[in-house]
Amino acid sequence: MLEALIRDAKTAPKSFGYRLNNGLVTLEDQEEALTDPKWAYYFAKHIAGANIEVCQEAVIKDSYWAYRFARDVKGADIEVCQEAIKNSYWAYKFARDVKGASIEICQEGAVKNPEWAYYFAKDITGADIEVCQEGAIKDSESAYNFAKDIIGADIEVCQEGVIKNPVWAYYFARDIPGANIEFCQEAAVKEPVWAYYFAKNVKGADIEVCQEAAIKNPRLAYYFARDIPGADIEICQGGAIKDPKWAYRFARDVIHNT
Repeated sequence: MLEALIRDAKTAPKSFGYRLNNGLVTLEDQEEALTDPKWAYYFAKHIAGANIEVCQEAVIKDSYWAYRFARDVKGADIEVCQEAIKNSYWAYKFARDVKGASIEICQEGAVKNPEWAYYFAKDITGADIEVCQEGAIKDSESAYNFAKDIIGADIEVCQEGVIKNPVWAYYFARDIPGANIEFCQEAAVKEPVWAYYFAKNVKGADIEVCQEAAIKNPRLAYYFARDIPGADIEICQGGAIKDPKWAYRFARDVIHNT
């Protein structure tokens, strides 16, 4: 039985991948290679005499393999491969890794995604900062990163993107020189936890405004009274006593030590 299985394994048709990895593929196998962008790429890269143009036609059906083809295959038509890139990440990678890539065309693809708009501006020589910024500010985290890391970023424009999210409004006010503290605070205090952190860590925070938001949560009312200089103990106590646990801790740690 075992001998029959071994005999059958030796005579069974081998996959294209198996044959390619074991040096069994020849020019005669090109038609089979063209059925899959992956195999078309490897065929063009490794098989002497492969028809680069024909393989490229098969490869450009997939953004990833179009990128790799342009990067790795001698004789690849960079412009044709570039036009095939439909994914923001691969547009960024194409501009970064492929010699002769059109920065402008790759940028058009990259900026459709805020994260890659940011990285494009950060890593690609010749990137249009204003164009990338327009893409990046559609996401609060990317808007924050853009303002923090990109020379020439418009702080006011990035701030408009950040305030959609209390988390990044807080980080923006804390970390970005030139941030409008009052403007960021309005966004941050929409969530009690970020109101607390804003009061604790942002120079110029309005303690009263932050306190009003923080005390909506008994736990944060306790921490606000305990940690924030200038907190109104009586007002914070009114928030803390809505939960027995934090009422007890307030009495033990805040009132007792006042």
